[in-house]
Amino acid sequence: MAEIVAFAPGGYRFARGPFQYSMGVAAEPGFEIERVRFRNPVPLDESFSAIEAYLKSLDRPLAAFCACELRSPAQLTGEGFTEFNRRYVVTLERWGVYRDGVNPVARSNVCPEVDPPREPGFHAFSYTVPVRPGAVPSFVIAGAGEAREGEGSFNERIVRFGDTSPAGLREKARCVLEAMERRMQWLGFNWHDVTATQAYTVFDLYPFLADEIAARDAMRGGLTWHYARPPVQGLDYEMDVRGVAREIVV
Repeated sequence: MAEIVAFAPGGYRFARGPFQYSMGVAAEPGFEIERVRFRNPVPLDESFSAIEAYLKSLDRPLAAFCACELRSPAQLTGEGFTEFNRRYVVTLERWGVYRDGVNPVARSNVCPEVDPPREPGFHAFSYTVPVRPGAVPSFVIAGAGEAREGEGSFNERIVRFGDTSPAGLREKARCVLEAMERRMQWLGFNWHDVTATQAYTVFDLYPFLADEIAARDAMRGGLTWHYARPPVQGLDYEMDVRGVAREIVV
């Protein structure tokens, strides 16, 4: 089980992950999570400035920033991904969110196959606000591809590496769905609490849609399929889920 850590300045707790992101966040008592989506991807630095201004307009601290969904031009090598992540956390460190190698912010980062952005940027972000009357607990689970946790090289940990047959994709999807379930359980949630499920792949998910996804009740609110690839070369399937009551488009 991942270590669950309370991030008091932001009003949320998180499942600790690698330095670049947490594996999921959940609002602490007294707070709830809202999500904002940009109509079009906004470049990284411009996005951070816009988010600063947005949180200030709500009289929320920068520490309230708890999750984001990024879009990148193309898949990266493992080394390229690490380099990007080190650039990404600079702003979070300045905000006082990323500290001593610990990052509470959940994240997804995928690469649109059609009309990709020219440079990495934001698709959406989430943050905490004081809870409204009647609100239910809210959470965001970070995106996960089909790489198992543990020892070994990254390619060795990828489920059915290079196999995009229906059977291969089914096993990849099953691995990712189980990762979503574990992360939700760590934070005290399950599929019944999900308001949105997102899948990212350029391959056909219909052959396993009914018995692997729908049968788990994993698309209670439907399924949004983004025709996109996970951020690292070798990965073919990614998902993220969330349970939030309020979503805004700007």
